[in-house]
Amino acid sequence: MTLTRRRFLTISAAFAGLPATAQAHSWEGRAFGADVSLTIRGPREAADAALAEARKLITEVEQLFSLYDPTSSLSILNAAGVLHLPGPLFLNLMHAADTAFRLTDGLFDPTVQPLWAALANGRDTASAVATIGWEKLWFDPDLITLGPSQALTFNGIAQGFATDLVTDALAARGLTDTLVNIGEYRATGGPWTLAIADPVQGILGHRTLTNGAIATSSPAATQIGAQGHILHAHARPKWSTVTVEAPNATLADSLSTAMVLATLDQIHAIKTRADITRVTLVDFNGDLFTI
Repeated sequence: MTLTRRRFLTISAAFAGLPATAQAHSWEGRAFGADVSLTIRGPREAADAALAEARKLITEVEQLFSLYDPTSSLSILNAAGVLHLPGPLFLNLMHAADTAFRLTDGLFDPTVQPLWAALANGRDTASAVATIGWEKLWFDPDLITLGPSQALTFNGIAQGFATDLVTDALAARGLTDTLVNIGEYRATGGPWTLAIADPVQGILGHRTLTNGAIATSSPAATQIGAQGHILHAHARPKWSTVTVEAPNATLADSLSTAMVLATLDQIHAIKTRADITRVTLVDFNGDLFTI
């Protein structure tokens, strides 16, 4: 299997501890340019209805935050520099991104999209770097306004955000033994056993989830020219792979992205500040550290 960022966490024993009489119902598909999957343990009728609702919700979120759909809310914002009445989901993600920006002292910054575009198209990056800075934009329930020449990417948080929305929708239907994978994983019930892998070193260990989320980021998973896809105006990747375990996938996703760029001291500070469960680090020599 070729590893991509969203395949770093693979289900190695999805039904660990599952009674022989229990029923598991799954759906696999594509969203956010990656393979996604939903697994529910419970009655078939309830599971089928919940899976149908979850698929609609995934489509809705993807249509909001896609960089490749010119009609998405994110594409409209990036093209115009403003977005009127962004809607509750868009506004919630903006608040989540703002929280991650502050928790990481700016290492998580969705305004790197112009830099990504410059690197992808072989253009000079100086002018793109000058636009970066989450603090340059403004948002409230009525209006989002970007700074001059800014554009956003939510690739470091939208998958976790969608994972949480689907998990919460399943729980609202009374389904409390589920595993949702939309690039990042969130579990209820369990246990669910997942493998942690590095794109160079392969599988390095396993984690067991009951009620919580896990997300992995690695700069080498996707190359942009000669460098990895996790970008910042000033910081550069310091880790080959970072896995974060947290109460929800939105937080795990955004922090794993930011921690790729963080020193060990910064990671300790972020972990304490964010009150997350565990951080697993793989350095460029293949050595593994757990905090």
